[in-house]
Amino acid sequence: MKCEIEFLPVGDASRAGDCIVVRYGEEDSYELMVIDGGTIDSGGNLVKHLRAQFGEDVTVAHAVLTHADADHASGMRELFKEIKVANLWMHIPWLLAPEAIHLFSSKNWTADGLEKAIKGEYDILSEILDLAVAAGTNVYYPFQGAEIGPFSVLSPSKEQYLHLLPQFDKTPDPDKDAIEDAGLWIEKPAENFLTKALGVVTETIQKWVEESWYKERLRDGSRTSASNESSVILYANISDNRRMLLTGDGGVNALSWAVAYAKSSNLALKGFSFVQIPHHGSRNNVGPTILNELIGPILPEGTEKFTAFVSAPADNSTHPRKMVLNAFVRRGGRVHVTQGTGRVHWGGFAQRAGYDTSQAIGLSSLVEEYD
Repeated sequence: MKCEIEFLPVGDASRAGDCIVVRYGEEDSYELMVIDGGTIDSGGNLVKHLRAQFGEDVTVAHAVLTHADADHASGMRELFKEIKVANLWMHIPWLLAPEAIHLFSSKNWTADGLEKAIKGEYDILSEILDLAVAAGTNVYYPFQGAEIGPFSVLSPSKEQYLHLLPQFDKTPDPDKDAIEDAGLWIEKPAENFLTKALGVVTETIQKWVEESWYKERLRDGSRTSASNESSVILYANISDNRRMLLTGDGGVNALSWAVAYAKSSNLALKGFSFVQIPHHGSRNNVGPTILNELIGPILPEGTEKFTAFVSAPADNSTHPRKMVLNAFVRRGGRVHVTQGTGRVHWGGFAQRAGYDTSQAIGLSSLVEEYD
């Protein structure tokens, strides 16, 4: 089976997001999968792109919303308004709230009251769900172990998601002790940024420092939001052991849960042919230890073993972080950055007209110093 992964351009400046089209099967017999819809603008462009490339009557077999953040969800509404979608995979926080009611600090919530309070905070998700139901689309939760097209969900499990839910910025206050007892409390990242738009941190770079192939400045101990940690992590083992990994905005916790599940299920890690760099190349989402477990250790200088894409907005000088890109390069990645242009990993399919060959970036000799 062939499996093509296309990253469409999303956003500019601090407006990032993901919008990914997957085609799998054969040249004359394939299905399509859309992972996230990006912003409203990118959602409209997604619809135009699908029709231009795959026909006016195009059908999407699976639409996957990795997590609830607006920079991933907004454009999905445009998809459901215009394109037939057979199956929608997304977490529905308000419908899951009654199962997590004991994990909220106030013990006065009724299940119905908590559900209504949370639903009111997720109008984009609610609209997507209404559009899907009205169109007769099947709706499923993308929890650990689910099979979506050629992909398996590695993370999160339902239990993990239920414990993350009270820790989202848009939900009522969590019961920290109850969540810590389960070992699923997520420490919030430090508030050391100037502005934050649509889940993307925009920081000033104070100083550049030198880095080389064997001198890695990326640190362990990075933290991202609970919402990002709820991102769906997707794994595919295509024919001939061509393994692929899509990470959304997952952080160290989500990736660690994915690694643990893969090992328990005898799913091979490392040796990937394609990997998505998480969360637009933020250094809040990865560290050397999890990368060593997931994609492998630092390799001899100049080694190239897999393709890595990162979705990053145009005209953003701080994302993706160069130290993060370097971490993937020195572990064998041929790294490609969107930043206003589409990128395609053909995965066995023939290259379509109108696409230029993308050149991978090299190792950067200067990277951003930690604040």
